[in-house]
Amino acid sequence: MQVYEGLDIITNKVSAQEQRICRHHMISFVDPLVTNYTVVDFRNRATALIEDIFARDKIPIVVGGTNYYIESLLWKVLVNTKPQEMGTEKVIDRKVELEKEDGLVLHKRLSQVDPEMAAKLHPHDKRKVARSLQVFEETGISHSEFLHRQHTEEGGGPLGGPLKFSNPCILWLHADQAVLDERLDKRVDDMLAAGLLEELRDFHRRYNQKNVSENSQDYQHGIFQSIGFKEFHEYLITEGKCTLETSNQLLKKGIEALKQVTKRYARKQNRWVKNRFLSRPGPIVPPVYGLEVSDVSKWEESVLEPALEIVQSFIQGHKPTATPIKMPYNEAENKRSYHLCDLCDRIIIGDREWAAHIKSKSHLNQLKKRRRLDSDAVNTIESQSVSPDHNKEPKEKGSPGQNDQELKCSV
Repeated sequence: MQVYEGLDIITNKVSAQEQRICRHHMISFVDPLVTNYTVVDFRNRATALIEDIFARDKIPIVVGGTNYYIESLLWKVLVNTKPQEMGTEKVIDRKVELEKEDGLVLHKRLSQVDPEMAAKLHPHDKRKVARSLQVFEETGISHSEFLHRQHTEEGGGPLGGPLKFSNPCILWLHADQAVLDERLDKRVDDMLAAGLLEELRDFHRRYNQKNVSENSQDYQHGIFQSIGFKEFHEYLITEGKCTLETSNQLLKKGIEALKQVTKRYARKQNRWVKNRFLSRPGPIVPPVYGLEVSDVSKWEESVLEPALEIVQSFIQGHKPTATPIKMPYNEAENKRSYHLCDLCDRIIIGDREWAAHIKSKSHLNQLKKRRRLDSDAVNTIESQSVSPDHNKEPKEKGSPGQNDQELKCSV
């Protein structure tokens, strides 16, 4: 999100003073109204910068951020589609157009042209389904075929093609979850103190108010999908149009939502590091060195000094004293296997996700309900079944006339 102009506070851009100390790239150069800037665009521009820095005998440092974008710089994992025509007033993004259609319809269409990829994607994952359809429509080659070609290249593996640059090194700064959560909450409070609300109001007034009035706001593309903007949607569109009490409640709701989604995103990023970097299969995987940042008072000895030693060792071409983090990889695990849970009426993609689902509270609750219903059904059947005594004809107490007379008397 830092590639876009605006929202400097919410996207946590480095300050102008920090940029004067060290040259930064890929910041604030995309118009905020551009909604079709993709990871391919990012990779192409960043790769050119990296090659230029290498050509000047300097070392590029990629800082993240979004690990998916970092992965696109490390490995050959993306597919180039039809080049966009520059100079036209508006470039039509086929993927964005496809995303406007129904997800199930898109998935059915993908299953017809690329059944292998369709089997790996959840029908509700509209973005990925649309991307696979875009690849086929613009190249005439299925997305799965492109990926097969990448995987079979020399140095490729199950998750993508070979490394793009030789001798890379990954430094992963990590902290205890409780410490990280507290730090992220404080970060939100600091952003509010730095003028976050005024930044959001200004951006909403300049770029989003017209879209809201036309009911055409889009929080799924471009800078509008930034964490911290859509969470304040209700507050921004009702400010000045409702009571002060209601406005304060919506503001509080937005702040709490921002804190929750920030912590959720941090967890997602950590899972990405573990699944895509630490346990990445394949012949050539860069070493990942962990740096513990829970106690910032030990920054020098726990982070800075070890990081400098690791980088210096790589520059000099010898092995660092620090040991990279290792995580076992289960070669039998299929990250794209298809599972259908009849109980929950859900499609689950991936062996690990399936194992987690069948242990989840929601699945176990559905299982209890099913067992309870089955038990009730069995009891009902048993109560309705005919016992041996019921098969016997009732004994007559007398003649029909006598029985009729007794019935009348009892009435």
